[in-house]
Amino acid sequence: MKTIINTPNAPAPIGPYNQAILIGNTLYTSGQIALHPKTMELVIDTIEAETTQVMENLKAVLTAANMTFENVIKTSIFISDMHNFAKINAVYANYFNEDTAPARETVEVANLPKFVNVEISMIAVR
Repeated sequence: MKTIINTPNAPAPIGPYNQAILIGNTLYTSGQIALHPKTMELVIDTIEAETTQVMENLKAVLTAANMTFENVIKTSIFISDMHNFAKINAVYANYFNEDTAPARETVEVANLPKFVNVEISMIAVR
């Protein structure tokens, strides 16, 4: 059975999708960008601030599904400039234990929604 996960603590979807879908014990999050959930304004002052907002948005979605970053088994990171990888990775690393960190791919893309610099999605399992 498909359960829709939506929380006011993460940005409202800006299209025909939900923040996450729970199927059984597996959670599939939509990609999150650095929209502040209360103002829906982009947090793009620095790549570090942008990445932090993305991760906090994902944390809110995980929390709404009664999960944490420890439940995450796979992440997909999309970035607009591979030169930002080290800074994005440094922020991302703050949210995971290196010994139990999830599988992941990082892909440079031509453009992202609202022309942001980073978007991240996750798969988590209870």
